[in-house]
Parts: sequence; C-alpha cells; structure tokens
Amino acid sequence: MDSRTHSFSVRLWRRASLMQRLGFIALAPTLITATLLVTILTRHQLATLHVMAQSTADAIATQAASISTDPLRNLQRRELVRIAQSTGGLPHVAHVQIRAADGEILADDRDASKTQMQDNLTVVHDVVDRDQPLHPTLGSVLVEVNLSEAIAAQRSSLRIAILTLVVSLLVAGVIGWRAAHWIGAPLRHLARAVHQLGRSDDQVEVEITDQTEIGELQRGFNSAAAALFDMHRSMESEIEHATLELAHKNAALEAASVAKARFLAAASHDLRQPLYALTLFSSALAVEEHDPVRLDRIAHIQECVQALDHLFSELLDLSRLETGAMQVEISEFPLDQVFDEVSRNFRMIAEQHNLRLIVRTTRQWVRCDHSMLARILNNLVSNALRYTKEGGVLVGARRGPAGTLRVDVWDTGVGIDTEHQVRIFDEFYRVEQHAGHDYDDGQRRGLGLGLATVQRLTDLLDIRMQLKSRPRRGSVFSFLLPMVPPQQVFDQRTEDPPLDVSGMRVLVIDDEPAILSGIRYLLKSWGCEVAVAEDRAQALEAANEWVLPPDIVISDLRLREGESGLDVLAALDHYYYRDKEANMDERPFARLLITGETRSDRLREIMAAKITVLYKPVSPEQLREAMMAVWTSARSLA
Repeated sequence: MDSRTHSFSVRLWRRASLMQRLGFIALAPTLITATLLVTILTRHQLATLHVMAQSTADAIATQAASISTDPLRNLQRRELVRIAQSTGGLPHVAHVQIRAADGEILADDRDASKTQMQDNLTVVHDVVDRDQPLHPTLGSVLVEVNLSEAIAAQRSSLRIAILTLVVSLLVAGVIGWRAAHWIGAPLRHLARAVHQLGRSDDQVEVEITDQTEIGELQRGFNSAAAALFDMHRSMESEIEHATLELAHKNAALEAASVAKARFLAAASHDLRQPLYALTLFSSALAVEEHDPVRLDRIAHIQECVQALDHLFSELLDLSRLETGAMQVEISEFPLDQVFDEVSRNFRMIAEQHNLRLIVRTTRQWVRCDHSMLARILNNLVSNALRYTKEGGVLVGARRGPAGTLRVDVWDTGVGIDTEHQVRIFDEFYRVEQHAGHDYDDGQRRGLGLGLATVQRLTDLLDIRMQLKSRPRRGSVFSFLLPMVPPQQVFDQRTEDPPLDVSGMRVLVIDDEPAILSGIRYLLKSWGCEVAVAEDRAQALEAANEWVLPPDIVISDLRLREGESGLDVLAALDHYYYRDKEANMDERPFARLLITGETRSDRLREIMAAKITVLYKPVSPEQLREAMMAVWTSARSLA
C-alpha cells in the first residue's frame, strides 16, 4: 500500500507543472501550520472548559455541603429543600440533590430542560460534621452542572478559527500562485527558447529579467545559444564542403568504374581478336599434319591458346557482369542437367592431373537461371581443381531448410586460411600469392576472377554463398536453391546430326585479315566453299559472285568504321529479295555472329535479332557445332 501510494504521489508530482509545484510548495506550509494551530488551540480550549466546569461544580457542591451541615444534623427538610432550590437557581446548575447518610433523598431540585441535555458534569460532595469527634458523614450533596452554553461558545470559536484558516489558505494560495507565476515565467520563456533553438536555424536569445540565479541561467542560455549558432554555421559550411568533396569523389569513382568497364570491354574485344586468329591457325595446322614432332609442337601451342582462352573467358564474364549484359532468366529444370554439364567439362581435366571428380546425381528440380547456375558451378569446380594436388572434388546436393536444396562443392585441396576467406571473392585476388603455397601449376593458374564472377552471379540470383575451409584439409562452398516438384518431361531427344560441314557455302565477314585468313584455311580444310569479306561492300560483292545464296553467313559484330555485322546481314537480306515479292521474315541463309563485344546495348541488339552468337575466341569444335545447329534450324524453317 505504501509503495503504491508513493508511486502515485511521484507520478502526480511528475505530471504537475512548475507553477503547480511552486503553488503547492507555497501553500503546504501555511496549510500545515494553520491546521496544527487550530487543532492545538481547540484541544486546549476544550481542556480548559472542562477544568473550569469541574472547578465550578466543586465550588457549588462545597458551598452547598457547608450550608447543609446543620439542617442535615437536625433533619430540617424544609431548610434543605430551600438550600437545594437556591443552589439550583445558580447559573448552569441543572440538578441539586441532598441525601442523608443512609442514602435517603431529603431534597431534590431539578431543571428538566437542562437535565435532558447530554453535556452535563456531575459532582458529589460529602457533608461532614466537623463539630463531632471522628467527623462523621451526615450525608452528601450532588450537583450537576450543564456545559451546553460553554460548548456552544467553544464551537462558535472553532467555526471562527476554521473560517480564519480558510481565508488564510486562500490568501496564501493567491500569494503562492502569483509568486509561482513570477518565478515560472522566465523559466517558461527559457523552455520556449530551447524548443525554438531546436527547430530554427536563426539565433535565439532570451531577455534578462533579473539579477538572481534565474538571470544567471538566462545569460548562460544566451551564451550557449550563441556558441551553438556559431557551431551550427561552421558545421553547415563543413558539411557543404564535405558534400561537394564527396560528390567529386563519387563522380571520380563512377568515372573510374566506367573506365574500368570500358577498359575490360575494349581489352576483351581487342585482345581476343589475335587470340581467335591464333586458335584458328593452330587448329588448321593440325588438320593435315602427320609429323609427330610437329603435332607435338602444335599441341603445345593449342595448350597455350586454351590457357589464354580461359583467362580471357574470366575477363569476358566479369566484363559482361560489369556492363549488365547478363540478364536473369528464371526457369525450372532438373539439377542433373547442370551436374552433367559440369561433369563433361571437367572430368578429363581432373584425370589429366590424377584427381577424382565425383558428381552425385539427384532427381530434384530447382528454380534458377540455368546458364548462371552452370557458370557458378563451373567456376567453383575449376577453382577447386586448380588448388587441389591430391584427392579430388565432390559435387552433390541434399535437402535444405524450408523447401530448399543445398548444393555443395567439396575439395581436398590446400584450404583457405581465415584471414583470406573474406577476400577470396575480390577481383584479382589469388590465395596462393599470400599463403606461401609451394607449387605453381602454370596453366592452371587464373587471374583471380573466378570467385569474383561467382560472387557477382550469386548477387544477381539473390543466393548467399557459404564457405567452410581448413588449411591443408580442403574447402566446401555451399548455397541454397529453391526446390520445386519434379515435372514430367517428354523425351524428345533425337540423334545428334553428324558434324559434317563439307560442301557448305560459307560467307565470313570480319575486319581482321588474320582472322579471315585463319577461318578460311580452317573451313576449307573441312571441305567448305568459303568467301570472305571485311565490310558490307565486300560482302555484297561476294554474294554477287555466287549464283545461290550462301548456306551460312558468319559475321563479326563490330566491323571497321563503326559498321555492325547486323547491318551487313540486313543488307544481304535486301540483296536477295531486291527483285522478288517474298516474305522478308523468311531468311535466305543461316546466320551466326562471333564477337568479343561486352557492351550491354550492343548485346541487346543481338538478343532482339534472335541470332545465335559465339564469343571469341571460338574453338573449332564450338564453331563446327554452331554451324551445324544454325544450318539445321534454318532448313527446318525453310
């Protein structure tokens, strides 16, 4: 109970305003003092009244007993009655009774109006015969005194005291409220100034009202407000300067990022041109060569070309991600499709380095971008094989939480130290440069872009990659994919067509003479009839020399002087339909684009044209497969 009362009083005090608190502080002492004075004086007056009444009653009873001695001794009843009546006639006496020693009532005088009242005081006094030895008791006198008039007077005094108390409290309340108002007014002005200081940018100042502590507080507030205003102005200036500097830095960073993307795109395109030519020449050399020594040299050249191709593929993937050329296309498919592709791509590489590649089949279906998921797993497996000397790599999947499928890529490689695990997804960061590994496997080394590409792809797919690794024990990369119910797929597989391109009429358009020479040499070795052109004019001249349209037109996307391979293909379409009333949607020849371009706007043009595209450098096997695929597709639509 006490704690609840204390809590209530505290809450009430906290809710009260400053004027209410000051008024209470001014009124409380007056209320307490006046109440105590009224209570003490009233009690003292009542006690005095009773003492005076007791004394009066004793005096009347003593006097009545004194004059009643002889009549009692002589039993003079009439005299006793007269004494009782005369005593009863005294003021405030309500009842007089004289009794003999045996208790017999000898005289009794009673005022009925007074004896019925409750505020009476009764005194009994013995009558003693002092003239006789042993002072025998002759009887007794009873006197009853009425106190109503005295009590009424006392109550009147109490009412006057209470009225005086109320008036005093009102006066004290008014004085206290005015004093609280006078004291609180400067503080209220200070409070409003504080609120204004927080909302306004202008300088705030309050008036100095007096020289007391409140005046000191007002002067201190003005000084603090002035200092805060100066500090605010200074901070605004610094913030404005920092904002401008940050804007310049952001612009510089954006420019650097754009320059980096342009550099990667330009480097990817320009450096791939000679590499593509080198790929074509090295493959063409091996077609009709039978000398083992020369074949061995050609094989070494092709290995170097493949290593360069891998490095440029990393650059191309990163460049396409930087420029936004890769668009997410979500579909539902069996995970085994991607697992089979990974197994085909790396099983031979693993065997060449005496490693085991285990890809566990699964019947689960997932929802993801098929090509991006394949690129993620290809990069993870490639990275795992690159840093594994003994043992192998395991790729598997198992059920995860909440309808997901967890894909794991385990390896028994060198592992990754804790300090490197945060940075392995950074561009151009290779752990072996910092971890003190004792091997350098030449062509298996990368640029440090494989995991950076994985990070960019997982960000696009909103996938969280997890890594667990122990040095010299291996690593495991894991991520979760949304799992979907398996779907019924009708087997529409047909036998792969033979990759025989002999006899095909092929028109090749490229602005690099070395590439034209290499691809012409390679296609002729396959038995193709080949014509080459460096621009639109030469392409139209080559078409004019052939009676029939070519079976396939292979063109680079970016030609000299800003010309586009798409424009050349459109010009060839118009050439073959210039004098014919035909449906322009029917294409007279199959078409294939080969490019090292990574700019998103140019790649979107290819996607809009729905033309098959290959990215340089293109291996002879890829080129042959693509040629057969587009040729077969064109024939089926004819």
